[in-house]
Amino acid sequence: MQKPVIVCLDLEGVLVPEIWINVALKTGIEELKITTREMPDYDALMTRRLNILDQHNLTIHDIQSVIDQMGPLEGATDFVAWLRERCQTIILSDTFYQFAHPLMRQLGFPTLFCNQLEIDEAGRIVSYHMRMPNQKKHSVAALKSLNFHVLAAGDAYNDTAMLGEAHAGFFFCPPAHLPKEFPQFPVTKTYEELKTHFAQAGNFK
Repeated sequence: MQKPVIVCLDLEGVLVPEIWINVALKTGIEELKITTREMPDYDALMTRRLNILDQHNLTIHDIQSVIDQMGPLEGATDFVAWLRERCQTIILSDTFYQFAHPLMRQLGFPTLFCNQLEIDEAGRIVSYHMRMPNQKKHSVAALKSLNFHVLAAGDAYNDTAMLGEAHAGFFFCPPAHLPKEFPQFPVTKTYEELKTHFAQAGNFK
């Protein structure tokens, strides 16, 4: 008997645009364009980002105003709906609940596992709290221990442990250097391609 299938997806770059890149475009702060697609050390990346926000006196409200104007990538909402008709779907992201809520609404509120920000009374982001180290990999491992067949897709360094832990993992529109470093993960560039890979790996139509 086939195990039930769960698909785990990264959020930014897979279903929605990169939040920090959009903040960079809105504010003109070029340094905020660096993401986990280029910088594998997430703690160092977030510490750098918070220092930049402090230097420019940007608050959570400034970032949320950018997010409020964002929407899912073209085709993402239909893709998530297609998946959820066929299997359970969980978003595993290193973003923060304070950022993601408006975007989750537009995606139909799929389940989201992510992290939290610490914000003071003035709206300054003073710190961030990861739910647990390497939560994407551990989440997939936990789902496997519950006897699920787990598939995954992501686009960045911080997704590779998740892809490796899953029964089948796929890149979705990664930067060119990543498939060279991790050639074991097939590359997909459209939702139709990703659907085909998931359908084959999960044995559904």
